[in-house]
Amino acid sequence: MARIINDILSAVPHWTVYLLVFLLPFLEASVLLGFVIPGETALVFGGVLASSHKDPASLTVVLVLAILGAVVGDTVGYEIGSRFGPALQRSRLGLKVGAERWASTEAFLDRRGGTAVFFGRWTALLRAMVPGAAGMSSMHYKTFLLWNFLGGALWAVACVVGGYLAGDVVLTYVDTFGYLILGVVVVLGAFLLVKHRRSVTSDPT
Repeated sequence: MARIINDILSAVPHWTVYLLVFLLPFLEASVLLGFVIPGETALVFGGVLASSHKDPASLTVVLVLAILGAVVGDTVGYEIGSRFGPALQRSRLGLKVGAERWASTEAFLDRRGGTAVFFGRWTALLRAMVPGAAGMSSMHYKTFLLWNFLGGALWAVACVVGGYLAGDVVLTYVDTFGYLILGVVVVLGAFLLVKHRRSVTSDPT
């Protein structure tokens, strides 16, 4: 079963994984994609693919691209907020975000200062909004860049390495427990099917 999983993972072209690992974190704040797809999805998957024992992706490449995507994407988000802040809030996307979310993000920045950029990295909503809101605020770019790099690098490494370790553990133990789990799933499915059919036949309507 581990071989089957490895075959599935190795069928994914590495260049598509590398592209997604960079693009999803990059687009989270720059175009507020984080409201739809969290960037850690691609990072964790990239880590899992790097742990594959058959034709693995490069863990180093995944880590570098993940960090670059996170840091550069938030920098773009900061610049967009700095130059087009009020217009962004009045845009269709900005209105969908809602005045309440913008206000709470700005209040978070006022309370925490530069550390808000770091801590905001760990929440999907704040990860998408903090860079733009920081650009709209009086926060200096050097302050933003420092906390953006620290938060982005640590977050990217945590997601990728977490996916790498989880994938390695799964592939290590899947041969031992995989068929047992599969058997339990089949038995449970058969039980639920029989129960459903009995409930249907016993229903007079």
